[in-house]
Amino acid sequence: MVYITEDLIRRRAEHNECEIFSLEEVSLHQQDIERIEHIERWCRDLKILYLQNNLIPRIENVGRLKKLEYLNLALNNILVIENLEGCENLQKLDLTVNFVGRLSSVETLKQNIHLSQLFLVGNPCTLFEGYRKYVVATLPQLKGVVRLSPEVSWDRLQRTTTLNRMSGIENGWMDKCLDGTAITRSEVIAANQGLEELKRRVMEQEDQYLRKNAQQKEEEEANRKQAADRAGSRDGASDSEEKQEEATESDEERREKEFWHTPCPFTPESRLEAHRHLEAKRMAKEKGNERKVKPPRTLITADGRVLNVNEPKYDYILDFSLTEDDNNSRIVLDLAVYRHMDTSLMDVDVQPTYVKVSVKGKIFQLVLPAEVKPDSSIAQRSQTTGHLLLHMPRAQGEIKATKAARPSKDGRHLHCSLSDKRRPVQGVPRLSSRVTCNSLQHAHDPREDKRYGKWIDGKTNPWATGTFCYKEIKEAFRSREAGSGRQRNRGHR
Repeated sequence: MVYITEDLIRRRAEHNECEIFSLEEVSLHQQDIERIEHIERWCRDLKILYLQNNLIPRIENVGRLKKLEYLNLALNNILVIENLEGCENLQKLDLTVNFVGRLSSVETLKQNIHLSQLFLVGNPCTLFEGYRKYVVATLPQLKGVVRLSPEVSWDRLQRTTTLNRMSGIENGWMDKCLDGTAITRSEVIAANQGLEELKRRVMEQEDQYLRKNAQQKEEEEANRKQAADRAGSRDGASDSEEKQEEATESDEERREKEFWHTPCPFTPESRLEAHRHLEAKRMAKEKGNERKVKPPRTLITADGRVLNVNEPKYDYILDFSLTEDDNNSRIVLDLAVYRHMDTSLMDVDVQPTYVKVSVKGKIFQLVLPAEVKPDSSIAQRSQTTGHLLLHMPRAQGEIKATKAARPSKDGRHLHCSLSDKRRPVQGVPRLSSRVTCNSLQHAHDPREDKRYGKWIDGKTNPWATGTFCYKEIKEAFRSREAGSGRQRNRGHR
């Protein structure tokens, strides 16, 4: 059941900047509303109210709308015309395709002296004999005289038939109409003749209709109870037979076809039943389309074991690379995040034994090969590729120097970036016949010399291991150069 709420009216008042106190027109059609409420208190200045194609069974809570001029209640479940005496300025009332069977209820519209158009097409009362004459005779305000201005002559109006239709004037009478047909002067005179006999016949037909309607409701209620009993017996049989599952899809189609093809009287109850059926079908379809809620993914088992998880999925699973930087004693994690993804959508949590990254709510978790320092870790975002880089220092380990000793320009003195020249430095090659002061001068950066390109890797080249002092290295080079010079002199002799 849909209720008329303040939020609903504000959403329908966009043309009035969502202000409802000064609202003059509001459309609440096709909202499945079953009761009129709150409008007379919230929208006192309302002039036009559209409530067609709803499930409203009764006209109520509109008596305080003094400025209301047009009320549209077509395609509802209204049975009686009532509670409109307070709408002093009502000019047009549309009750098309309702269930008004009490034709005598139109007498309540006598107080609406400005009423000029009334629509009752599609109601049971329109089938009564003398229906139109009764309404015309009961509502004298439907026949008002036109006051023509002096500039417009009567002959001119008679010659211009198109103007007559457009202006709503016929033979000097206002365009007062019933069911879209204008009321003529001759029709008014004929309706007033024999009015008492007309009322008597209308009341007899009304009583007959009400009795027939009550009998029809009793039969419909009995049929509904029988159908419920049959359905209950079928359910009991199915429960006794191994508790079978719900009806198959073919059974549902059969019931759907049976529901729509079974003849039934057009009553407010049948219309409401059809609405309930469609609503249940729509809700079942929405429930079937809903995604099943996945249980939360397990990140850490009950025994405390951390799991590797890679939830983010775009066109492919989130790519990553994990490297160990032995020279700086740290672990580097490279996550291939999209370049244009906003950094605010990512959250990093570094723990001593594992790292967890949240990317748009998806979890990436990886167990680290060694214990790290979370408080010293650094997270960076590449401006070129958008990758997320995590530098995590190891908790245990020694930081190694990456720069080797560099000779001076004259080749005689070696300089070191460390303040203490007596401090041993790793990465200096051992003495060898292949290594001279000149060769060391030209190979000051092992990464740039092909012969010593693998000094950084201590496993493949034994020269990369060992600790020396710069003074000892310099003296060794000088003594070896002096010895090689004596040998060259002897050979020359």
